[in-house]
Amino acid sequence: MKSLLLRGLFAAAALLAIAAQAADYVPPRHDWARLAPAEAGFDPRKLAEAVDWIQANTVAEPADLRQVILDHYTPREPGYRVLGPTRPRAGGSGVVVRGGHLVAAWGDIHRADMTFSVVKSYLATLAGLALADGRIASLDDPVARYVDDGKFDGEHNGAITWRHLLEQNSDWSGTLWDVPDWADRPEGDDPANRPLHAPGTRYKYNDVRVNLLAYALLQVFRQPLPQVLRERIMDPIGASNTWRWYGYENSWVELDGQRMQSVSGGGHFGGGLFISTADHARFGLLHLRDGRWGAARLFPADWMATATTPSATKDDYGLLWWLNTGRRAIPEAPESAYWAAGFGGNYIYVDRENDLVIVLRWVPDHAGAIARVLGALRRS
Repeated sequence: MKSLLLRGLFAAAALLAIAAQAADYVPPRHDWARLAPAEAGFDPRKLAEAVDWIQANTVAEPADLRQVILDHYTPREPGYRVLGPTRPRAGGSGVVVRGGHLVAAWGDIHRADMTFSVVKSYLATLAGLALADGRIASLDDPVARYVDDGKFDGEHNGAITWRHLLEQNSDWSGTLWDVPDWADRPEGDDPANRPLHAPGTRYKYNDVRVNLLAYALLQVFRQPLPQVLRERIMDPIGASNTWRWYGYENSWVELDGQRMQSVSGGGHFGGGLFISTADHARFGLLHLRDGRWGAARLFPADWMATATTPSATKDDYGLLWWLNTGRRAIPEAPESAYWAAGFGGNYIYVDRENDLVIVLRWVPDHAGAIARVLGALRRS
């Protein structure tokens, strides 16, 4: 009985120490302090077993991602082609961060890889910055008030708001970068003549419309989104200079006399964000801290409460972030946990209740991976 009490006291003391460290510590550029699993409140053996399981369940072959997406999308999407750059993957990697410190890392965490739809959550953060700057007055404003080049003309498209684009329930109808909206994950026997749904009434995962959001944000920032991301988020959090955010060969526009590329919100057609696991982890830690990085505030404290509010059309989806509503997706995780997710098993998992950020690369069973990491936590 006495030994159990002592173990409980030690576990509680460890958690208090972590909380104290988490309140102030942010990793400096080119470095990241580590905590031993036991110091971070983990059972070292169980955490090692969790990492072993993750590595055993990593799927990083075939390596040629251009061929992978061609094989995956060509049979199901009319006229599918790769419009942006790709990069071969080279094994899995990942990290577990607790109290702001690295507790576990595996693989090459500094290699910049394609990350597919994880970039959608980065795009959401830029929308939050545009709102905080006053560039967007309200998420419920029609986008047509800000983008008047025809893409939001008409009764249907003219009713689409920023929130609709962020929740993926806009049902925007049109063609962007030579890809019609209906050709992305087409539905029905005649998708080109599909019925329209009122904006805000039907969820559909659609990269053409997310690319439209990126284009619309480019119009309000009036500078390339990678530049905004670098200046406002990635440089302040000490990210490396190895990440790149690409659009397509045909997504170049001219704004204010300057040629700029409108970037993509995923790697569905190639392009998107190529970034390292370590940089993802910094981004995840910033969101765990609700936009605070040391003494600096990089986005408003209430933004993530907005971004993780379930949408009316899909209760496990917020503003381009996935949610654990009802603990359905990951029963072992808190309902408040949320994550960015991308094709092939790319994830940034953010868990305030356990002060955790977990990054996974090429792990399709993210629920199994996260459940095992959570199972390694010592409970007082």
